[in-house]
Amino acid sequence: MKPKPARAEVVGSLLRPAYLKEARERFEAGALGIPDFKRIEDRAVDEAIQIQEEAGLDVLTDGEFRRFSFLGPVAEAVDGIGRTPDPVVPTQWHGGDVDKELEWEWPTGVVDRLTLRRSLVAEEYAYARGKTARPVKVTLPSPLMMTNLWHPAASSKVYGDIFELCQDAAAIVRRAVQELAELGCTYVQIDAPEFAKLVDEEGRSWHASLGVPPERMLTEGIDLLNSIPTGIDGVTFGIHLCRGNNQGLWRSAGGYEAISDFFRRATAYDVFLLEYDDERSGTFEPLADVPDGKRIVLGVVTTKRPELEEASDLVARVEEASRYVPLERLAVSTQCGFASDIVGNPLSEHDERAKLALVVEVARRVWG
Repeated sequence: MKPKPARAEVVGSLLRPAYLKEARERFEAGALGIPDFKRIEDRAVDEAIQIQEEAGLDVLTDGEFRRFSFLGPVAEAVDGIGRTPDPVVPTQWHGGDVDKELEWEWPTGVVDRLTLRRSLVAEEYAYARGKTARPVKVTLPSPLMMTNLWHPAASSKVYGDIFELCQDAAAIVRRAVQELAELGCTYVQIDAPEFAKLVDEEGRSWHASLGVPPERMLTEGIDLLNSIPTGIDGVTFGIHLCRGNNQGLWRSAGGYEAISDFFRRATAYDVFLLEYDDERSGTFEPLADVPDGKRIVLGVVTTKRPELEEASDLVARVEEASRYVPLERLAVSTQCGFASDIVGNPLSEHDERAKLALVVEVARRVWG
């Protein structure tokens, strides 16, 4: 039986505590053994769960504390990714003003066929499940995120086509989902920034430069995503259309009308988690294209800035969205995680707690 709809949730990651960052540095330097490092990870996850329970969230995550970044299940737990002769195609990040512009060159890329080394998500879920009575959600990166690690020279030696690489990644993600279902997980979220990048010309051009035009992403790409949940019963599947979340920076700006076909074609997903924390997301009108029976989680509380929004303003935004989708199909969340990588966004842990409490306050005001 699927759980009741969650009205207040977090997208995934929380800010890593300083002691966890320090422990990872020591572990990677060989100065801390696996058993001791795992005990420190456990302590951090315990605290992450406590923070979310105290906030009153309906569904929790483990904070993604066992990962370096949200890509962990397909980038840190697999073989086939390594140093390339030169960087992969750079990605552009924005922060609202010139001095926050960043061109990021991934230092690693796909250099061999992807093979799973160990299950990261099984450890995440099995531990967190035993620490709370509330539903635990597990996040997984979209297999199409492998486009970020495509190196035209090195990767093409082992994969004839970029989608062949994504198919191998999809098999790894599907195996993880099957394992989670067998462990009793009832909510899995796929993080898919590659589709939100298609809302603006910069993102569309970036994909096209890799040989993946938007038309291919919105046909073959969605079909690949649909293959992951198909045939797996008893699990609610959500998909988060992230607009980029890197230490407070973002990648895409534009309304969802540019990709509204996604809502109709992504038939295997029950929940769409959408970013709506500022004007970059456009209006709520495209929500009318979401098919009946699908739920929408409005990411109205930003994780990019410490300033706390007014609850009454956010309640009004939910009410505005309900002009296009009935309230019973809506929920609220943070717009994205607080730390898509180990560094995290420019907020304090105090700010984080306040943001989580705000999500819950808005949900209770709207749905009781």
